[in-house]
Amino acid sequence: MGADQRTVTRVRRMTTDLTNLPQRFQGKVALITGAGSGIGRAVAQRLAAEGASVFAHDINGEALEETAQLVRDAGGTIATRVGSIAERDECFATVAAAVAEFGKLDVLGNVAGISRAQHFTEIDEESYRRLFAVNVDGPFFLCQAAVPHLLESSGNIVNIASNAGLMGTPYTVDYSMNKGAVVQLTKSLAMEYGKSTMRVNAIAPGGIISTLTRQFSMPGDVDMDLMAPLMGHRGMGVPEDISVLFALVASDEAVNIHGAIFSSDRGLTAS
Repeated sequence: MGADQRTVTRVRRMTTDLTNLPQRFQGKVALITGAGSGIGRAVAQRLAAEGASVFAHDINGEALEETAQLVRDAGGTIATRVGSIAERDECFATVAAAVAEFGKLDVLGNVAGISRAQHFTEIDEESYRRLFAVNVDGPFFLCQAAVPHLLESSGNIVNIASNAGLMGTPYTVDYSMNKGAVVQLTKSLAMEYGKSTMRVNAIAPGGIISTLTRQFSMPGDVDMDLMAPLMGHRGMGVPEDISVLFALVASDEAVNIHGAIFSSDRGLTAS
């Protein structure tokens, strides 16, 4: 193992160790969507390890229960709800359920999302609408439902965007549009509530090894010259890379951070 690889391994061990963490979320309540796997699961575990009562949401009930068990085994507090954030009513009901369960809401983490790749001219309407329903409508309506509670608690929103929302990406035009919308949702909410004590920020990951990316496939005839700028030189990250940043941005230590989009993509969007 080379020196660079040893460094990466050491850093990953540090970010996955959930013992002896600062209790920055003691007494706080966090609603995390997409908590059944990947970034959502890592965020739920991290915030619970730092003292939060976590209300975890996912469309996959079995995966969600796995997350809940991991949190409980580590001594954390978690409640769950199964549903689809593609539905406005489910978004509002989820926020209401979180507040009913724990009495308030301090953090909304819009993590849930889906992705796909296809030639632009072959994207069908049903797939297009589904992508927008989950990736844009869901965060929008969850924010709409949560804002009154977050204003009361001086809480904050952390949206998960993507490098795809900050740069042009071939074969994922609709997904890039989705994540660009999440970026503007973040910035516009930050402006509208700029005089309040509520904060709104976003994290834009690059490639993360997760269920989402394992199930992702490109068309068989892609032009690799077009794909090259998206490959980067440092490989893919892991969900814990994002959960560490999420915990900082959502904590009271980040009181000075509002309306920011944090790239966590191993330098992919640096150029």
